[in-house]
This record gives sequence, structure tokens and C-alpha cells, in this order.
Amino acid sequence: MLVRVVKMHFTPSFVEEFKILFNQVKPLISGFEGCNGVQLLQHESQPELFFTISNWQSAEHLELYRNSDFFQQTWAKVKPNFESKAEAWSLLEK
Repeated sequence: MLVRVVKMHFTPSFVEEFKILFNQVKPLISGFEGCNGVQLLQHESQPELFFTISNWQSAEHLELYRNSDFFQQTWAKVKPNFESKAEAWSLLEK
């Protein structure tokens, strides 16, 4: 299994909107072929800092998702609101 961790630092004005958006798209991400679930975490003392953790059956499934129209449209809404560039890691569960 592949675990994808994405760190996102947003402008303060986008924080509440992002939480609403994520709750809307979470079922669609979780339902994407090869996705075994996704969760959102917010930093305890830095409310503009979020992490998503998603579990994928394979790197190929993750790439299909990342190349999907759905991902591209969602990312287009989120990306302009970054305070700093997003960081992402793909990790193998052992």
C-alpha cells in the first residue's frame, strides 16, 4: 500500500473555505478507484497548516487520481491560496 502525505500552508483567509471544500470532496476522493481512504489533519497551533493522508492500493492508482479532471479542478481552486508551496511524500507501508 502507498501512503500519500501532503502538507499545505494556506493564507489565513482561506482556512474555513478549505475545510468546507475538503468535506465536500472527501467522499469523492475516498471513492476514487484504488483509494482506501483519506483524512485531513490541521496543525494544533498553526491553523493555516494542514496535512492530508491518503492510502492508495498502488502508485499507479495515485497517478490516475492526480491526472484526473476531478483532481485538476479541485487543485485549481486550492493552489492560489497557498501561503507557501505544498509538499508531498509518497511512502510505502511496511
